[in-house]
Amino acid sequence: MASIGNFFRRSLRRSGRREGKDEASAAENHPSRVPQGKAGERSSVFCSAGQFFFEYLVVVSLKKTSDGRYEPKITYQFPKRENLLKGQKEEEERLLQAIPLFCFPDGNNWAPVTEFTSETFSFVLTNVDGSRKIGYCRRLLPSGRGVRFPEVFCIISCLGCFGLFSKILDEVEKRRQISMAVIYPFMQGLRESPFPAPGKTVTIKSFIPESGTELIELTRPVDAHLEHVEFQALLQRLSPDLILHIFASAVLERRLIFLAEELSALSQCIHAVAALLYPFTWAHTYIPVVPECLLDTVCCPTPFMVGIQMRHLERVLDQPMEEALIVDLCEGKLIRAVGDEEEILPIKLQNEILMALNRHNNNNNVHTPEQLNALVSEAFVQFFVRLVGHYASHIKWSKNGSGTFQERAFCKAIASKTNRKFVKKFVKTNMFSLFIEEAEKSRIPQEAYFQRKITEYHDQKKHRRDS
Repeated sequence: MASIGNFFRRSLRRSGRREGKDEASAAENHPSRVPQGKAGERSSVFCSAGQFFFEYLVVVSLKKTSDGRYEPKITYQFPKRENLLKGQKEEEERLLQAIPLFCFPDGNNWAPVTEFTSETFSFVLTNVDGSRKIGYCRRLLPSGRGVRFPEVFCIISCLGCFGLFSKILDEVEKRRQISMAVIYPFMQGLRESPFPAPGKTVTIKSFIPESGTELIELTRPVDAHLEHVEFQALLQRLSPDLILHIFASAVLERRLIFLAEELSALSQCIHAVAALLYPFTWAHTYIPVVPECLLDTVCCPTPFMVGIQMRHLERVLDQPMEEALIVDLCEGKLIRAVGDEEEILPIKLQNEILMALNRHNNNNNVHTPEQLNALVSEAFVQFFVRLVGHYASHIKWSKNGSGTFQERAFCKAIASKTNRKFVKKFVKTNMFSLFIEEAEKSRIPQEAYFQRKITEYHDQKKHRRDS
């Protein structure tokens, strides 16, 4: 267990902030941001088309230990990787050692059952080089008679697309009820297929005994920045006002703890909150479901966004934490808050977001999940467009092609005193610093969707002035 803790602590470290930032903040422990891809691509775990769908499929089962308890162990792995270099082998061993904890984060107190409702959740692991891998999990009860333990099918991938991988896990579960042997050819076909571009579809042929050959279509959403999120999960559990309080705390990179008993609720809601920050990326500790044995490791005095099962509430409340927001997803309320959440965001922009969220509540059954994702995301993207959309105008370019952000002029250019007051705080965050670091590297905008929204906003302003 000590080695797992060491791996976990290493996975939370990252390098310092941009020069000129607070040196105390530079020493904070949080995962490195994944290096950006091509200009216009989403950062973090969002990768380009053409890559493998996944790195591993593992099955994690509960095995009895000498003291009578049950411990999660990997009982199946595909593919088995050979001829790895020493460093690659060590990294793989650490990864495979950590996965079981995140597949059964709710401890060792399990008993065999005859009925169990399948659940889908995900976790994120950060490698020592800062790259992130996502574990997409389906916990299910294998077919059979009598009492038995649930098992977890976990797909490890660097690609962020929750909806698409949920469909893949549906196919895995369907085949598991027939035989484990039927899963292998499906996953082999998937591994040989390239990850599709946004809006495109890949078709997998798969043979199932007594059913024949099936054609499975996997379509990637058109908007790549929304493909790892389901805002419905958040809106079903929290009021628009509470969502704004959470967003305000996240924007200032405070400590956020989400509590629920269902693993699916925790992972979906935390992914949704992180997605509200687009085009920025949460750059600190980020664990949608914290394993029980790592609770004390996580609740550190640096920023984090974590999900913890409700049964551990007392342990959470006993942790010494300042400026922490603790959210009860079961009751839709705050258990602990700093107290200034209503005053963080500029009031006018805050009210505009509230209006957009309330429009959804008034038309609850009208929107498809895709329409809802677009509606909610648009409200928060417009918030950042209005406040920091002029950032590119304040990057001074040298003859050698490198840029330098003019922070003082950038803040001074904001006419509204209320907006300027907020932005002066926001520019000190890691998420803004990392965004600007990338912007300084190239004149080509790093977030194509965000840049398009900035252009649309300025065009609308010009049209209003001219009319």
